[in-house]
Amino acid sequence: MSAPPTATGLPWLIQGGMGVGVSGWRLARAVARTGQLGVVSGTALDTLLIRVLQSGDPGGHLRRALAAFPVPQLAEAVRERYFVEDGVGPGERFAATPMMTADEDCPARSLTVVANFCEVWLAKEGHDGPVGVNYLEKVQLATVPAMFGAILAGVDHVLVGAGIPAQIPRIATGLARLEPVIAQVDVGGDERPFELRFDPALVLRGAEQGRAIPLRRPGVLAIVSLPALASYLNRDEETGPDGFVIEGHSAGGHSAPPRGPLSLDEYGDPVYGPRDIPDFTKMTRLGLPFWIAGGQCGPERLREARAAGAAGVQLGSVFALCEESGMDPGLRRQLMERELADELRVRNDPAASPTSFPFKVADLPGTLADPAVSAARTRICDLGYLRTPYRTPRGTIDYRCPAEPRAMYLRKGGDAERTEGRQCLCNGLLAAVRFGQRRARGVVEPPVVTIGQDLGFLRHIAPDGSPYSAEDVVRWLSAGLTEAAASRA
Repeated sequence: MSAPPTATGLPWLIQGGMGVGVSGWRLARAVARTGQLGVVSGTALDTLLIRVLQSGDPGGHLRRALAAFPVPQLAEAVRERYFVEDGVGPGERFAATPMMTADEDCPARSLTVVANFCEVWLAKEGHDGPVGVNYLEKVQLATVPAMFGAILAGVDHVLVGAGIPAQIPRIATGLARLEPVIAQVDVGGDERPFELRFDPALVLRGAEQGRAIPLRRPGVLAIVSLPALASYLNRDEETGPDGFVIEGHSAGGHSAPPRGPLSLDEYGDPVYGPRDIPDFTKMTRLGLPFWIAGGQCGPERLREARAAGAAGVQLGSVFALCEESGMDPGLRRQLMERELADELRVRNDPAASPTSFPFKVADLPGTLADPAVSAARTRICDLGYLRTPYRTPRGTIDYRCPAEPRAMYLRKGGDAERTEGRQCLCNGLLAAVRFGQRRARGVVEPPVVTIGQDLGFLRHIAPDGSPYSAEDVVRWLSAGLTEAAASRA
């Protein structure tokens, strides 16, 4: 039903890999079935896997994916450990997720491989459309095992942002060849990065005898903010990706900070200037396909992107609010109702994320955007995806996060100023997809909601706030390409 891919066979639409579980397998599969690139978020999939299993795995989807995993013993161990037939009780805690460390025998590694396999496998099930997975460069400890799980499931593209993904092309090649790879992990207090080693053979030791595992290297798309970084990555084969997503600062989730000294506007948002506006002419000179993201939703924006030399656009927010999105339906309704009533404010908060990257936070009551809710939450770091390694005075490696308890962070040598305003995005984003941890005395983790700052598309695709599907989005956008083609004929 959608317009065909570009003349080069590339999709003209990439569905953004949003949040934790917002871009889940159902959404990615719905988009991929139209012929465009559906993308799953690769963040915290191990926690999502075990919490869905503990919730009874409605529909049996994860158990079906586990049955397809090439190491039956490993998949069965996960199922036996976490699956609860009728789901845990309403007030019962979810089992703890093992935290990722740099240790080669870290148990979180195999769980991460299995979880990423399951998510991509489900997204690809029953069609031949393209499926991608999105990772954050800042989550360095988990990226390699996560990517291997996605490659085992046949992922078509890997998209990486929130940092400089210079290592990803090389690592993707090695993993697809089932070769041991080394990732350089930044370590605080040490000029030299730590070498994180990952050997696919250690995961596949229990693979069925005689069962070949033919793998192919996925395309790598680097998410960057400016052509200068794209040019830097494209300087040699080892760091050069297969394409780029040029993401503007209005896009949801993390965004690059402004170039130059930081200044804030009256709402406390970073001020971006002319130096932060990408020159797409420079992008076309690189000779690689690129897509434009951030405030690009609409047939006219798509036509403009194509006219500027882009293969198309990447869109997130319009899919975050569609029916196949993993976001809590109640939060989706609040976002839509407030936007259509001109009452929604989305801040580009420079302090919320432990990564120090500005992060979009929707101002909704009952969420961490509410100062009273944030103040009432007890600081705890029990998931640790945004922890960063640091070198202790004894020379060992430990981990810290500015959103963990302040005293703990300071004991680890952290700077007190870095704790101000920080939010636990790990727990908050899981709560936004209805898998928040249950605490003592009936307390449930409050959600944090991220979305783009330009939601004007709602007045075109859902002016009365009625539900819409991912297919509706693709159909609406493709009409613009059809009109453009007719006008040229």
